Amino acid sequence: MRDIFRNLADKMHQSDPSTAFAVVLWDGERIEFGEKPAFTLHIKSEKSAREIAVRRFFGFGEAYTNGEIEIEGSMPELLRLGLAINFDDLEPNALRKLRLIPDYLKTRCTPKKARENISYHYDRGNDFYQLYLDKSMTYSCAYFRDEGDSLEKAQQAKYEHICRKLMLKPGERLLDIGCGWGGMLIYAASKYGITGVGNTLSTNQCEYANQKIRELGLQSKISVVLEDYRSLKGKFDKFISIGMFEHVGKEFISTFMKTVARVLKNGGLGLLHTIGFERNFSGDSWHTTYIFPGGYIPVLSETVNQMGQEGFSVLDVENLRLHYAFTLDRWVENFERNIDKIRQMFDENFVRMWRLYLVSSSAGFRYGDNRLFQILFSNGLNNRLPLTREHLYV
Repeated sequence: MRDIFRNLADKMHQSDPSTAFAVVLWDGERIEFGEKPAFTLHIKSEKSAREIAVRRFFGFGEAYTNGEIEIEGSMPELLRLGLAINFDDLEPNALRKLRLIPDYLKTRCTPKKARENISYHYDRGNDFYQLYLDKSMTYSCAYFRDEGDSLEKAQQAKYEHICRKLMLKPGERLLDIGCGWGGMLIYAASKYGITGVGNTLSTNQCEYANQKIRELGLQSKISVVLEDYRSLKGKFDKFISIGMFEHVGKEFISTFMKTVARVLKNGGLGLLHTIGFERNFSGDSWHTTYIFPGGYIPVLSETVNQMGQEGFSVLDVENLRLHYAFTLDRWVENFERNIDKIRQMFDENFVRMWRLYLVSSSAGFRYGDNRLFQILFSNGLNNRLPLTREHLYV
């Protein structure tokens, strides 16, 4: 076990020799590269080391959450070096494939299971999310016209960017699948005069969104329903889904696209804003066990292919990878600023778990395989669209 961690530390050093760091093993042995380490990883027991060696990020996540490892200094730097090396030699290929079976079963988001999964993450309390989101309660990648933009400004810029892509017009009917706390619908109704419906499976989100809509006097224009996307009815001029597609599950990607094809008018525009990969990637099951049960991140080609199967015409794909890293950095800052309140709401293990989720997600977008795609499409061909993208930036 000791040799495995010496080897891993050496690989991390080779990936970037300019970064100083240290690893302290359970018996006090210190493996050190350079002076003034950016971080020091303390592995407190051989048991936790074995879990990391066998289960990779899952083992690391459990050990950190439970306090069996400590990170002194920069967690982002540790994760950056960790993402740069290959862990595949830590366990036999056959064993790794066996571990993917329960991961697949978790992504089977039937209507009953989907409601349970969404409630697990999103019904932890609006008071909690208000501590690290912006005042619009937007829980998705923002759009930074400048790295120094505030979180609130960047979230409003994201909504504006999407509205321009969809070329929204007064009186158009917009469907927002997985609308969260209603930010997109509220922005589109307030600024562009649309009418529309959003859906969520989170009771907290639904109640909050409709209350906010009433406070703003928009209840005659928009509403949010507590309903599964598969049950939605009606016809809409435009469609949007922001950060919900990751909860659909591999088995139901086709069902999702068929639903969109059914409710979006012929020639109507849709925009899918989703995390994705550019290549097949097995990932780790820690996030789908402790943060987003039922989550499945598709490969871009998988998503676009299914769009084609339903007759959608893909018009534009934009990768906002770094925008999500900046967004998560802002969330981490707000989270740490309110750490005492969050600790009182939950406990120390929750604090550590959620911190790792936010910081590792930022690292994944900045240094790893995580991507954030905005895919603009039409339901069938639409020959009346602008020939350029100039309308996005005027």
